[in-house]
Parts: sequence; structure tokens; C-alpha cells
Amino acid sequence: MTGAAAEPPAAQPARPFTLAIDIGGTGLKAVVLDDVGALVADRVRVETTYPLPPEKLVEQLAALTAPLPSYDRVAAGFPGMVRGGHVLSAANLATVSGPGSAMDPELVKKWDHFDLAGALTARLGKPARVANDADVQGAAVVRGVGLELVVTLGTGVGTAFFYEGRLLPHLEFAHTPLHKDETYNDQLGERARKTVGNVRWNKRVRRGIATLRALCFFDHCFIGGGNARRIEGEVAPDVSLVDNTAGLLGGLKLWTGEHLGLNE
Repeated sequence: MTGAAAEPPAAQPARPFTLAIDIGGTGLKAVVLDDVGALVADRVRVETTYPLPPEKLVEQLAALTAPLPSYDRVAAGFPGMVRGGHVLSAANLATVSGPGSAMDPELVKKWDHFDLAGALTARLGKPARVANDADVQGAAVVRGVGLELVVTLGTGVGTAFFYEGRLLPHLEFAHTPLHKDETYNDQLGERARKTVGNVRWNKRVRRGIATLRALCFFDHCFIGGGNARRIEGEVAPDVSLVDNTAGLLGGLKLWTGEHLGLNE
């Protein structure tokens, strides 16, 4: 795999330190990074539990990160539409018992326009910024050349577009049709992979990338997320597989990458 990779702990870490959080449908991860992206301590992880109202998530993140070294600011990637630190959609988290289960109408209401950045700031006592997880992962790996597409494959599917290094408005392709009446999430998410097997799932991934290539004529596509490692065989010259640590390392860009527009 190519792309961002975690740097080992630095001998003399440079401040400010960033608490980088990756919120996923199956796991919550966090790490503290120094000013150049080197690890200050080892990553921590716990399973995502359900049902998961916003307040419970904030408390779980506080407990997860409590053992980590002190930090100066917080950056979090969230699996849904985020604007100005407010959650607009939480398709995986607003469910009865996790991804693939029924949506909980009460949780949908609780997540709608929830100020996650504000809640994390209040609970953790440090300024926090929040963006879509695919946007955050992309910030760590794009090269700033032409139109670059980032696809994350995990519990669900995420996408982010960058043009000449600048993040474009977020689009939730995961919920649009890919094949017959099934969406990208239905076809390429973890539940689908377990159902149809890795061989058929790999064929679906290639079909999905080909569809996105025909749709937007990207110059390069980066595939990340936990299931990128399950892609078998050679990929096209305009496609790269990237390490899943980018989901955490991109958090630094929420504070240092003003040109990305992530902190606006």
C-alpha cells in the first residue's frame, strides 16, 4: 500500500499535540500526534457499541482517550455528512443495533444537526474540529494534482473529491445507486462482503471504481479504509491503495491544512 503511514514516536515531539479520532461503525480509534504527524503514544481502540446516541458517543470517546498523553486540540473524522462541525447524517450510527439494522427514528432526530465539534470541545476541554471521515482520510493522502478521488471501504463506503489539493463539497455517493436497486453501501460495505464473499466483492469494487471513473474522470483514485487490504490482484495505474492509518493522520490537516477548507 502507498500513502500516509504513521511515523514512529519522535524523540522530542513538537507541539502542538493533536488528538486525532476516527469514528467508525465498528470501532472507535484515537491517537495523539505531534506537530509533524509523528505518534506521541500508541493508538487506542474500542468497539463501537449500539444503540449510540450522540451523548453516549462523546462519553465513549472521553473514556477512550483518557489514558493518552495531554494534547492541545482535537480532530475527528465522522462517518456521515458533516458541515461546520455539525452532523447532518449518521446512517450507520443512528441504527437500532449497528450497521445493517433498522434506523431508529429517535436517534435520527438526536443526530440531526448535532454539534459534535462543540460537544467534544466542552467534554474534552480542548478546541475540536470535526469533518467527514473520507474527507479527513483524503487530506492525508492526496497529492494536490488534478481531480483526486478518495474512496474508503469499511463498514460502509465513503468518498471525497479534491481538486488541485482543495477539498470539494462533500457528496454522499454511498447512498446512490450502483447496481440495479442497490447503493454503493449495499454493494461494497462490510455486510455485503461477508454475504457474497471476497471474490465477488472484489469484482464489485472494480465495477464501482469504473463507474466513478466514467462519472467524474478522476486523475487518480485512492482507496483506503479497513477493507482496502482485502482488495486482491493488481489495481489500475490510476488507482492506489492507502494505509488505514490515514484516517487518523488526516486529522492533523483539520488544523494545518487551511487550503483544504476543512476548518471553514
